[in-house]
Amino acid sequence: MADETRAHEVSATHQNNESQANQPQVDATRHPEGATKDAPSSLRADVEAINKLERHLYAHRYAEKSSETYGMTIDPPKATADRGEALAILCEEDHDLLCSSRMGTTLNRLTANASQLDPITRAQVRVLKRSYDAQVNVDPNDDASLTRLLTESDGVWRRAKLSNDWASFEPYLDRIVTLMRRIAHERDPRRDAYDVWLDEYEPGSSCEFYDDFFAQVKDAVVPLLMDVRTKRAPSRACIEGRFDPNRQWLLAKDIAQLEGVDMDAYWLTATEHPFSEALTTHYAITAAHVHENDVMSNVFTMLHEGGHNLYEQGVNPAFNYTSLSGGSSAGMHEGQSRFFENYVGRDRAFAPTLLALLQRHFRGQMNRTTPQQLYLAVNRVEPQPLRMEADELTYPLHILVRYEIERMLFSGEATAKDVPGLWSQKYKSYLGVLVPDDTHGALQDSHWADGLMGYFPGYALGGAYGAQLRDQMIADGLDWEGTLSSGDLAPIRDWLRDRIWQYGRSKDPAELIWSACHEHFDATHYTNYLQQKFSKLYNL
Repeated sequence: MADETRAHEVSATHQNNESQANQPQVDATRHPEGATKDAPSSLRADVEAINKLERHLYAHRYAEKSSETYGMTIDPPKATADRGEALAILCEEDHDLLCSSRMGTTLNRLTANASQLDPITRAQVRVLKRSYDAQVNVDPNDDASLTRLLTESDGVWRRAKLSNDWASFEPYLDRIVTLMRRIAHERDPRRDAYDVWLDEYEPGSSCEFYDDFFAQVKDAVVPLLMDVRTKRAPSRACIEGRFDPNRQWLLAKDIAQLEGVDMDAYWLTATEHPFSEALTTHYAITAAHVHENDVMSNVFTMLHEGGHNLYEQGVNPAFNYTSLSGGSSAGMHEGQSRFFENYVGRDRAFAPTLLALLQRHFRGQMNRTTPQQLYLAVNRVEPQPLRMEADELTYPLHILVRYEIERMLFSGEATAKDVPGLWSQKYKSYLGVLVPDDTHGALQDSHWADGLMGYFPGYALGGAYGAQLRDQMIADGLDWEGTLSSGDLAPIRDWLRDRIWQYGRSKDPAELIWSACHEHFDATHYTNYLQQKFSKLYNL
């Protein structure tokens, strides 16, 4: 199993010439010790204490993410329990480091004196204090137990998916939900448990926020989908057939290069369920898979994961060993990945560039295809059971199904035994799709096995963030069609790096949208985009 995976690894050999020239500059006003030069010695001592904490947490984070990545890519099955134990120990030590009474006192003092800190340190204190407040009342044994459970459940899910065996995964899902409910109550007993986890992945969000968001999206997408289905769908013939898997892995690397991923800071490997991870701005990871009968699955997976990689590589490198590294939220991260997957990858102006890349690897199969044929094929609306292969219009309905089922699991309205039935019912209701089996239904995603309850809504929210960012780019004077037609995405990367990426976690998503777009988040940008694009494409 591990050897087979290694055989699909793609070496990273290309030097990205932008990587150094376009990196955001470290704030020159920051004092080496992290506080302003005029801060009292006691305050400087507190800053030194959190900087020491940050480095310890970073080392743990590096080890944890590496171990989790290897577990999903190259580890042998018998290593699962050993990996889970190592991760549980690191989890317990994370709690001890962050949640000591001394650190609580230090963070409280720094919070009270935030005005005397430079902007970076002030952001560090805010993020660390939020983590402290979330974790301080959690029983470390519960966190460790959840870590062990998730390590085991991921392996169970992989086997269950391959064998279409929901019954084997079912008890694990119930245990995960029960334990996550308990931890949510320990975090904040006054709040709904699902709200706690939604806020964990998207600061400031809640069921109320997502109910309003999904209502707006559903009101736009459902009638539009009904109209689209009355029209003749474009042909997919030009992208159908068998595409050699080895060539697809070479294509995958070329797509990452085309997007602008720094290939000297990148590792591409294989897995059952694609994902991205980053250890620092110097180490981004994509784990993907290829299907010999669906080359476009590879193309859009790589464009999607490449957006995640670009975000992580674009963060201010001064944040690397701090809590400010990485993306602002799940929604903002998915905003970058779905931006490159859809707003770039499925745009008519980008079709010639994408086609040229496909023809380089599959000339015998793609040499008679035109850019217009490719554009129509990859934008065909065709409701189907698999989220990751869904068209752009129906995609948010796939997310709505998962959001509603998660709410029911956390409220106690449903248990894991009910999930396949609910899944089939909601897919029939929202998408008019019959789910053939659990492998293509409730077992298709790894998220629940990995404890990512509350993450799914971020995919749909990310699509909406991306639409608003795209509109602002154009309003700022970026030549959208000209840029995509040229195949040089640097102007888009530069805009996103300047307004989103460089800030890492130092700004929450609401602040990022406000500063980038000069308005609050507004899902109307997303619904207008979908209505305009698909009305034009289908002559509605």
